[in-house]
Amino acid sequence: MSNGESARAGRSPATDLGPTAVSREPETSDLGPTALDRETETADLGPTALGRETESADLGPTMLGREIETAELMRRVAAGRTRSAVLVVEGEPGVGKSTLLDLAVRRTRGAGHRVLRAVGSESEQHLAFAGLHQLLRPVLGDLDGLPVRQRSSLRAALGLADRAAPPDALLVGLAVLTLVSDLAEPAPLLVVVDDAQWIDPASLDVLSFVARRMDSEPVTLLMGVRAAAALPGFDKGYERLAIGPLSGDAANRLLDEQPGPPTGRARARILQEAAGNPLALVELARAAASGQPEGAGREGPLPVTDRLEGIFARHLRHLPDTTRRALLLLAATDAADAPAAARGLPEPPDTVWAPAERAGLVRRDSGGVSFRHPLARSAVYHAAPFEERRRAHLALARLLVEEPDRRAWHLAAATVRPDAQVSVALVETAGRARRRGGHAAAAAALERAAQLSPRRADQARLLADAVGTAVLTGQLGWVEHLAAEVRKRTDDPALLSRAALATGQLMTVGAHHTAAFALLSRIAGEAADARSPHLLDALAAAAVVRYYSGEESQRQRIEALLSQVPDSPAGGALRAWTLAVSDPTGAGASLAPALPRLITAAGDDAGSLTALAVVAWLLDRTTLAAATFDEAFGRWQALGPLPAGLACAAGWAYLEQGRWAEARTVAAEITEVASQAGLAHAEACARALDATVLALLGDPAEARRNAERALALVDPLESRSVAVFAHRALGLAAVAEGDYDTAYARFRSAFTEDGDPVHYHVSHTVLAELAAAAVRRDRRESAAVLLERSARRLGTGLSARASSLVERGRALLAEPEHAERHFRAALADEAGEQWPFERAQTRLDYGEWLRRRRRIAEARPLLTEALDTFRRLGARPWIERAQAELRAAGIEANSAAPGTLTRLTPQQQQIVRLAARGLTNREIGEKLFLSPRTVGSHLYRVFPKLGITTRAQLRDALDNTLPNPAPAR
Repeated sequence: MSNGESARAGRSPATDLGPTAVSREPETSDLGPTALDRETETADLGPTALGRETESADLGPTMLGREIETAELMRRVAAGRTRSAVLVVEGEPGVGKSTLLDLAVRRTRGAGHRVLRAVGSESEQHLAFAGLHQLLRPVLGDLDGLPVRQRSSLRAALGLADRAAPPDALLVGLAVLTLVSDLAEPAPLLVVVDDAQWIDPASLDVLSFVARRMDSEPVTLLMGVRAAAALPGFDKGYERLAIGPLSGDAANRLLDEQPGPPTGRARARILQEAAGNPLALVELARAAASGQPEGAGREGPLPVTDRLEGIFARHLRHLPDTTRRALLLLAATDAADAPAAARGLPEPPDTVWAPAERAGLVRRDSGGVSFRHPLARSAVYHAAPFEERRRAHLALARLLVEEPDRRAWHLAAATVRPDAQVSVALVETAGRARRRGGHAAAAAALERAAQLSPRRADQARLLADAVGTAVLTGQLGWVEHLAAEVRKRTDDPALLSRAALATGQLMTVGAHHTAAFALLSRIAGEAADARSPHLLDALAAAAVVRYYSGEESQRQRIEALLSQVPDSPAGGALRAWTLAVSDPTGAGASLAPALPRLITAAGDDAGSLTALAVVAWLLDRTTLAAATFDEAFGRWQALGPLPAGLACAAGWAYLEQGRWAEARTVAAEITEVASQAGLAHAEACARALDATVLALLGDPAEARRNAERALALVDPLESRSVAVFAHRALGLAAVAEGDYDTAYARFRSAFTEDGDPVHYHVSHTVLAELAAAAVRRDRRESAAVLLERSARRLGTGLSARASSLVERGRALLAEPEHAERHFRAALADEAGEQWPFERAQTRLDYGEWLRRRRRIAEARPLLTEALDTFRRLGARPWIERAQAELRAAGIEANSAAPGTLTRLTPQQQQIVRLAARGLTNREIGEKLFLSPRTVGSHLYRVFPKLGITTRAQLRDALDNTLPNPAPAR
C-alpha cells in the first residue's frame, strides 16, 4: 500500500535560463553567505595540451591518454542511433569529463545530428526546471506540436505560461519525452547534461522519467557527474563510465605538450602532486613555468582541488583593481545572470578582461567571457573578502529587477543579519515556486526566509511552512532538520504539531514503522490533550503504519485515541478511514454500506477517491474498489512522493478482479519509483504483488526471485503485511511446481504457532490455499483446527470473499460425505464472481470431487467453466490441472494456448487494448506515459505474436481473450 512519485520546485515566469553571451558554460555561485564550492571540468582548458586531440584511424579525434574512455563513450553514442542509451560519466574535478562530453557533442554535430545540452549550476539548483529550460531553450518553438495537455503543463513548468493549479509533474515528463521522440524522428538525438550534480531536482526528475521511458527511441543521454555525488534517479540501473587518473606515461606525455615542459625535480614534484589529474598537471606546470616557487609544493599535502584553487587565486595578485572587481562580479553570477554582469562592468570590456585572460583565468570568444575552469571561478569568489562579495551580489540584485526570484537570492547572499524585506522577497519566491509545483524550491526559499526574518515567531511559522512543503520532496533528512529548527524557535503547540505530523507522515513510507507509529502516536496524544484538529490527521497516518506493521497493540492505541474524537461531519471521513484501515473486519466493517454514497460525494477529489478505493478493497468490495481506483487515477495529479494514492492496494484489487496485466503494471511503476527513491517498504510491497501474479501465470522462478527480494527489503516484524504477501507468493510458486510440502510451509507461516494470524488482513486470504496444500500432505486435522479458529475470529459478518474462502477450505478438509454442502456454500453468492481466479479454483475443486464420486455429468460444466477462466487469465499451472480433470471426465480439452495476450508484457497488453479501441499512438502514449514512437515499436513487435498484420485486425484478435479493459490511467 505504498506509492511514490515526485513533483518538485519552481521559478518565476520571466526567468531566462538559457545559454548567454557571457558564459558558454553556466558557472555558479552559492548565492548564500558562504560562497561557492562547485567543482567541474571544462571543455576547453586554454592553450594547453589537456584538451588536445590526436587522430585515431577508427575513432577520429581522441583525448590524450583517454583512448579507451573515448572509444567507450562513442560506442554508446553510436548505439543510441538505433535505440536508446543512457550513460553516466563520472570522475573527480579536473579529470576531463567535460572534455569527453564536448568531444561527443562535436562528433555528433559533425555527423549532422541534433544535440541538446545543459550544464548544472549550483546557484540554479533552487530554481525549479532551470536545467530543463536550459536544455530545451533551442527547441522551445517545437512545443507547439505537443498535445494540448502536455504543452500546457510543460509551458507552465518552464515559466512560459501561468496556470491556476500547479502543472502535473507526470505530464511535464511526458511532454519532454514526446518532444525528445519528435526531435529524434528525422535523425538520432544526443542529450548531454554536464555537472548533473547541480541540476535542480525538478529537472532531474524529468530527465529520470524520460530516461526510464525512452525504450526504442534513437536517443543517447549522457550525464556527467562528479565522483561520489548523489544523482537521484540515476544512481541505480544505468551503466557508468568512470574517468580515473591518467597513467604515468600519459601524464608525462601531457607535461611534454606544455609550452614550458617542467624537468628534473620540478617535474617529479608536479607528477606526485597532480596524482594523474590532467587539470592539476597543466596548472602546476603553468605555475612552475611562470616562476611561482616550486609550483604549489610549499602548501603541504593539500587535496588536488584545494591546491588548484590556490594556484588560480595567486593569479589575482597582480591584476588591476577594475579587473578583479569584474572577475568577482562574474564569479557571483550564473548562466542567466551573466548578461546583467556584463552590463555592470566598470570599464570597456577589452580593458577589463585582457589582464585576466593573460593570467589564464578567463577565456574570450565569440560567445563572450567565461572562466577557464569553475575552480578558477571558485578561487576568485573565495579570495574576496565578504564585504566585496556582498557588494557584487547587491550590484547584481540592482541589475535583475525584472527577475524577482534571482534578485531575491542575490539579496539573500548579500545579507547576514535579519532583514524583513529580503525575507518577504523569499516568501514571495516560495509562493511562485509552489504555484508551479516547485516544492523543493519553495521549501528552500522558506527556510532561507526564516533565517532572515527578524521575529522569532515568524521564523518558526516559516519553518513550519517549509516542513510541510519539504515533505513533498520525499527528503526525510531535510524534513527532520527543518522540524528540529521549528522546535528550537517556538513552544507553540500548533506549529510543533504541524512540523512533527509532517515528519511522521513522511516516515510512514520508510521501513521503520515502529518509530513512525511512536511519533504519530505521540502527536495524536498531544493533539487529544490540546483538542487539536491534527488528532485525526495523525491517527489516519498511524492507521497506515498499523496496516503495514500488523501490530495489534497499535490498533488498541488508535482506538483509544479515536474514542476521544467527538463525532462531527467534518471529521467523519477521516474517522471512517482510520477505523477501516486499522480494523477492517471489526469496527471498520460497518463502513461498507456507506461506501457508494461516500464515493459519489467525493466527486472529482482524486485523493478522497483513492482513499475510499483503499477502504473498498480492504472490505472486499473489490469491483467497487477497482472502479474507484480507475476513476481516481483518471483524475490524479502527481503530488509528490508521499503514498497519497497507496497504489499497491490498487494492484491487489486488480489482481483479485482478474486484471493481472494491470496489477503487474502497477507493481512495475511502484518498483521503479520506490527503488530509485530508496523506499524499501514500497518496493517490497510491489515485488510481492508482482511475485503473486507471476506465480499464478506459471513463472515460479521469477516469482521466487521477486518474493525473496521483497522479504530481503523489510524487517518481517516491522512490515508483516509484506511478509505474509511474499510468503503467499512463494507458496503459490510452489503449488505451480507441484511442491506441496513447501507450499504448506509457506501458507502456514501466515499464522503463529498458536494459530493466530500474523497479519490481521492478509493472513486470512491464504486459508483456502492452506487447506488445499494440507489435504495433499495429510495435515487435515491441524489445518481444520486453524481454519475454524480463523473463522471464529473473523466473526459472523464475513464478507462474501472471506465466506467463500472459508467454505472452500472446509469443503477440502471435510470428510467426503460432508464436503458438498460447503462447496455449494462457497459458490452460492453471486458476488463471488468479483474474484474470478478464486471462483475458478472452487469450481475446479468441486468438479474434481464430483468426478471422483462418479458424478461425471455434474462435474463437466464446473471443470469447463474453470478451464475457461484459467485460460482467460493465463494461469498455466491451473490450466493444465483443469485439462487433466476434464480428460479424466471423458472430455479431451484442446491444448490451445492461454489467452492470446498473456504472452505479452503488461505494458504491451495495455497498448494493444487501447489500440484496439481506436486510439492513436500519440493518444496511447499520453495515457500510458510513453512516447508515440515507443508505442509504435511495441505494436510492431506485437503484431506477429497475435498473428495479425494490420491495426484494423486488433479488435478481432482480442475478442473473448480477456475481460473488458477498465478505463486507462
